[in-house]
Amino acid sequence: MTTYPSGKLSEEKVFKDPVHRYVHVRDKLIWDLIGTAEFQRLRRIRQLGTTYMTFHGAEHSRFNHSLGVYEIIRRIVDDVFQDREEWDNNERLVSLCAALLHDLGHGPFSHSFEKVFHLDHEDFTQAIILGDTEVNAVLRRMGNRFPKDVAEVIAKTYRNKLVVSLISSQIDADRMDYLQRDAYFTGVSYGHFDMERILRVMRPREDQVVIKHSGMHAVEDYIMSRYQMYWQIYFHPVTRSAEVILTKILHRAKHLHEKNYEFKQPPRHFYSIFEGKVTVEDYVKLDESIIMFYFQTWQEEDDVILSDLCRRFLNRNLFKYIEFNPNSQVKMKMWMELTQLFKKAGIDPDYYLVIDSSSDLPYDFYRPGEEEERLPIHLLMPSGELRELSRQSEIVEAISGKKRTDHKLYFPQDAIDQLSSKRKVKEQIRKLLFEEMR
Repeated sequence: MTTYPSGKLSEEKVFKDPVHRYVHVRDKLIWDLIGTAEFQRLRRIRQLGTTYMTFHGAEHSRFNHSLGVYEIIRRIVDDVFQDREEWDNNERLVSLCAALLHDLGHGPFSHSFEKVFHLDHEDFTQAIILGDTEVNAVLRRMGNRFPKDVAEVIAKTYRNKLVVSLISSQIDADRMDYLQRDAYFTGVSYGHFDMERILRVMRPREDQVVIKHSGMHAVEDYIMSRYQMYWQIYFHPVTRSAEVILTKILHRAKHLHEKNYEFKQPPRHFYSIFEGKVTVEDYVKLDESIIMFYFQTWQEEDDVILSDLCRRFLNRNLFKYIEFNPNSQVKMKMWMELTQLFKKAGIDPDYYLVIDSSSDLPYDFYRPGEEEERLPIHLLMPSGELRELSRQSEIVEAISGKKRTDHKLYFPQDAIDQLSSKRKVKEQIRKLLFEEMR
């Protein structure tokens, strides 16, 4: 492997960080990657999408988080794993680069954006790393093979599975950073756990990180923190209401484009995405400032649905919701009745009557052959034996393999209340919804 010119910086650089106190950069390679256009773009993409509409402090970016993941990995490979027999220090830079760049391919409003346009941020992360980009040019200074190694870590196909597990597993640097960072910026206490303790008891093994048995209780705390953060923060129903409106705006704009609607503000940044021909060059031009520009201007569009949805999103006039189980025949019958009533009222149910579901699996043991199989957390026992976490922890055993799912039905309460000329329909809609809300 070619040595990066002047491998270390003449003086260490630091970023002041609210979670880790400081992020330390000693390698010129890392410093140059941070300075690339593709990495700086992450400053303009929020870490938590629409969560700022529920928790007003949640304005932190993917840039913040990426530096945090890098710092955790730096501490592991430079401090915890240093001089341990199972750790190959030649993997140090590929680990640091994969940590820093793991979220490079996130689009604006991240998962909502991906869902609408059937995109995958990990695919774009790899495409940016391997494409004609500033990031690729920096990585190639380590050798022509180096960008491919970094991309393979993110794709989970890298030859050294231990390196992959540092970035992507059930106890990885990505999760350890975002739980603490998201808790800090949302102002809640759920995401706090003893990361210092977990780092101290991490041990490298051939194909994954393992945890000394004495650190089991710190890992239990971490898993319960993750469980609470998903249900109290990430799946908050108000945040999901904003996501519903956001996705419907994007669906509507795409639909209008396909129908050759003449926009007052043509969505030029979206053309290749609407047509399923998005390039890396087009993709990296997209950030949340671009999206918000279009939403601002689309408020003035002649299309009533698009303009209304944009106004709702920008002014936080969100949809109300009720609990709703789509697996219930009674509930689905009610939804079908509501769909017909909305049409009679002149409210398009495709955009204004939305079932949204969220689910999470807080911890899982090994299920070979299953899609998205998860490598379990292993404890290193005093005898040297590895034992799967849920076999030792009653707390973890209680939640292992148990997926929790939550369903909501979203609708515009204000639009229903304003149906003055269609009182009968209005009362029928309110009766169906009110009975569910009681």
